[in-house]
Amino acid sequence: MAAVLETATFPRASGFPATSVAPIRSSSVCALSGGRKSVKLPEIRGLKIQSSYTRRSLGSSRLNSRLAHRGARIVCEAQEIAVEVSPITDSTWQSLVLESDFPVLIEFWAPWCGPCRMIHPVIDELAKQYIGKLKCYKVNTDECPSIATRYGIRSIPTVMIFKNGEKKDTVIGAVPKSTLTTSIEKFL
Repeated sequence: MAAVLETATFPRASGFPATSVAPIRSSSVCALSGGRKSVKLPEIRGLKIQSSYTRRSLGSSRLNSRLAHRGARIVCEAQEIAVEVSPITDSTWQSLVLESDFPVLIEFWAPWCGPCRMIHPVIDELAKQYIGKLKCYKVNTDECPSIATRYGIRSIPTVMIFKNGEKKDTVIGAVPKSTLTTSIEKFL
């Protein structure tokens, strides 16, 4: 899932002399004329150029390359970087889980638990996959034993799904992503 970036402003790097970077007009993007030289810009992470033009065999690879960029647009992938499964504490439990407008996935874990470390990447992938539809948090059972006791957590990792402040489903153990996806889909 990527969002289209409408406008972008990039500060001029101090290493670029003002004369080497010229504004690009739409006509110069399509046709390589006027003797313009290519300028290598610094890498910007989180943005990519996505071509919306479908390449067809037009006989010339140079023509294909030029036409492919006509429909290109800059796409922001910052959400790939920004999604993080945040920790929950006793003080934030009520507001982030029980009063949430979205379904909430909670991972109960501990730092010393090997299977918990195995399921962390799966939970991170689910947080990215269901962004805007599901909130994902984690509870360290060593730091917040009262939450774990309240919900009867006897084994970790345990994943619980809450909706409208009520516990809806529980999955115990390091299970495959497909098992968790099936549980999540029931409550979206």
